[in-house]
Amino acid sequence: MKLLAIDCAASLCAACVYDAGAGTELGRRVLDLGKGHAERLMAVIEAVLKTGGIGYQDLDAVAVSIGPGSFTGLRVGVSTARGLALALKIPAIGVTTLEALAAEAATAFPGRAVLAALDAGREEFHAALFDKALALAYGPAVATISEATGMAVEANAVLSGTAAPQIAAAAGNNFDIGPVAATADIATYARLAAAKGPGEKPKPLYLRAADAKPQAGFILPRQDR
Repeated sequence: MKLLAIDCAASLCAACVYDAGAGTELGRRVLDLGKGHAERLMAVIEAVLKTGGIGYQDLDAVAVSIGPGSFTGLRVGVSTARGLALALKIPAIGVTTLEALAAEAATAFPGRAVLAALDAGREEFHAALFDKALALAYGPAVATISEATGMAVEANAVLSGTAAPQIAAAAGNNFDIGPVAATADIATYARLAAAKGPGEKPKPLYLRAADAKPQAGFILPRQDR
């Protein structure tokens, strides 16, 4: 199975082509954009397909990071993946950023529970706890610092994600720490999606509402006719 993986969950605009049968990556492109994923993603996809020496017709599935992450980036990545899947009549497979970060931490510290957590602002985290077999034990959910540290201590978990250092400091424990990043390597998404196989259509994982709110003063009053 040849799979295209897309990640726009954070500042990166990343894609790779992965041959699941051979367990090899055929091509990748990773841009650190911050913003502007919509304008660059298709060019990134075209580049990795060219590097891999394949065309759209050779793809068997599309994988995409579904968050938690950037509201805009997630919409771009998921809508692109679903659009390609629909056009090519192949499955789209969603992988959360937290499970991808946990998988990378488990590679470094096998046989351990993992707490993957991303800084969500307002002294809160987007968190998920995975057991020793990487089965989901909690979340994904919004967690406070006390909730996150409590889970980490109780499970003796490896920490992963942008919030890992903060949780370790708050707990006062010398935790083992995996990748301290907002998203995982693009090949990790490809491998996890290949192992999952087809399921529900991916959709962005938003654990709380957007910070931006409509300005009520500019809302026109409703007029009944």
